[in-house]
Amino acid sequence: MRKALVVGIDYYQNIKPLHGCVNDAYSVKSVLERHGNGTINFPVNLLTSTGPDNLITKKELKENVIELFKDDSEVALFYFAGHGYIETTGGFLITSDCQYGDDGFSLNELLSIANKSKAKNKVIILDSCHSGFVGTNISDENALLCEGLTILTASSSDQYATEVKGSGVFTTLLVDALNGGAANLVGEITPGSVYAHIDQSLGPWQQRPIFKTNVKSFISLRTVNPPLSLSDLRLLTKLFKNIEDEFKLDPSFEPESGVPIEDNIKKFRLLQSYNRVNLVIPVGEEHMYFAAMNSKSCKLTPLGMHYWNLVKNNRI
Repeated sequence: MRKALVVGIDYYQNIKPLHGCVNDAYSVKSVLERHGNGTINFPVNLLTSTGPDNLITKKELKENVIELFKDDSEVALFYFAGHGYIETTGGFLITSDCQYGDDGFSLNELLSIANKSKAKNKVIILDSCHSGFVGTNISDENALLCEGLTILTASSSDQYATEVKGSGVFTTLLVDALNGGAANLVGEITPGSVYAHIDQSLGPWQQRPIFKTNVKSFISLRTVNPPLSLSDLRLLTKLFKNIEDEFKLDPSFEPESGVPIEDNIKKFRLLQSYNRVNLVIPVGEEHMYFAAMNSKSCKLTPLGMHYWNLVKNNRI
C-alpha cells in the first residue's frame, strides 16, 4: 500500500500570502497519482488553502501527518508547499492560522512522527523556506533519521525557497523529474534520481536543495514508459558476449546498402536504438550508418557497460 499527503498553502490570516503553493500541490498530486502507463501509483490526500473559507490549521496539518504515518504502508510520502520559519529553537511549517512562525508545525515534531512510523519507506518533500533544517539536531547539527526515511527539501536551513511565474522553482523541477526527467532506462524514478535532477538544474548561486536519507536501497516513486523495452535491453548480453567486445558491422546491416541481410538489419535497428540512449557508440565513425557502410564496429559506452552488468547479473 502506498499513500501520499500533499499540502499547499497560499492563504495566511496574519502573514504575507503566497501565490504558487496550491498550484504546486495540484501538480504534485497529478503526477503522483498514476504511473506513466496510467496505472494507480499513490492515492493522494490533498489539502489546500486559498482563502478564509478553507484554512489549514496547525492542528489539522498535524492530525493528517499522524494519519499518513500511522500504519505499515509500503511508502508514506508527505509533500508541503508553503511558508517556512526558522529560529534558535528549531524550524517550522507555517499554517494558515499562524501569527509569528514559531507557532507553526515543528519540523522536529514532523521528524519524530516519521521516525516512529511503521511504514517501510517514509519520504518527506518540503518546498518552503529554511526547510533544509528538518532532520537536524540543534545541539550537534547531526541528522537523526530512522531507517527507511528520506528527506528532500527546496533549500538549505538558511535559504529562501523561490517562486517563478506562479510555481516554486523546486517543485517545477520535482514534477519534471517525476514526469520522466529523472527516469532510468527501465523507467524507474527514485528519490536519488529526483535529487540528482534537481541538483543539476540549480546552479551554485541559486537555492540549494538538500537530500538526507537512511535507506538500504532506493524505492521507485513512479515509473514511466522507458525508451527501450525490457526485452530489448536484455539483449545487450546477446549482442555483446563480453563487456569489452566490439560488434563487427558491414554493409549487410544497413537496409539501403544494396546487400542487406534481414537478420543483420534487425540487429542493426536494435544497436541503433542503443546508440540513441548512449548505450552503444560507433568505433572510428561519427554515425552508426557510416560504421556499417565502412565495415567498422560499435562498442558499449560506460553506461552500456553498467546496464550490461545489470542484465548479466539478473538485476533487471
